[in-house]
Amino acid sequence: MKKTTFVALLLLTTHCFANDIKTSLASIESQWAIIYYKTPKVQQEKAYQQLLDQANSLALQFPKAAEPLFWQAVIKATYADQQDGLSALKAINEARDLLTQAITIDSKAMEGSAYVTLGTLYYMVPGWPIAFGDNNKARKMFQAALKINPNGIDANYFYGEFLASVNELKEAQKYFEIASKAPTRNEQNYADNKLKEEATMALKNINTRKISHVKKMFLSLLNSDKIN
Repeated sequence: MKKTTFVALLLLTTHCFANDIKTSLASIESQWAIIYYKTPKVQQEKAYQQLLDQANSLALQFPKAAEPLFWQAVIKATYADQQDGLSALKAINEARDLLTQAITIDSKAMEGSAYVTLGTLYYMVPGWPIAFGDNNKARKMFQAALKINPNGIDANYFYGEFLASVNELKEAQKYFEIASKAPTRNEQNYADNKLKEEATMALKNINTRKISHVKKMFLSLLNSDKIN
């Protein structure tokens, strides 16, 4: 085989690889948004299980890619809402480990989304001895994400949520404002618009902020009575 032919074949294979994983990731992203935002609670458990199977298969197919690991983590973390305390604790620990692995492979993948999700877990789950919650680590994760993508919806919205949760309301307002004005991504249009709505609502209610529903869910799932 001529060298030029080999190079052309290599480039074609790389291009197909990129298109294949990109299409699969876009499908997972779309399905996750539908499950999370639109699917009735009673139907979510089965839907999350099926979607996790897809993410697991993609991770096996592309073991050196960070994105499938990210989606495995997101699905496990959101699926925890459907599980008992011990199972939920196991799921969020697995999600943390997957996100850490994704960051090791490519910290800038998906514009630093793994940092955002890991930061969210660090501040939403209880601390030791129940779980691994740590506000200092959460802050570092969000700041790392913002260095990668300072105008991203996810990083700004969830950092704003974190700041509001620790009563840094003036600072939180700044990040909610950025999130509310950030452009949506074509591949995540529905989820991004939902977050922009949340950011706009947060700005209206900045002085009466309450713990988020998701954090309530994690605290409820992981309280010591359920786990012991």
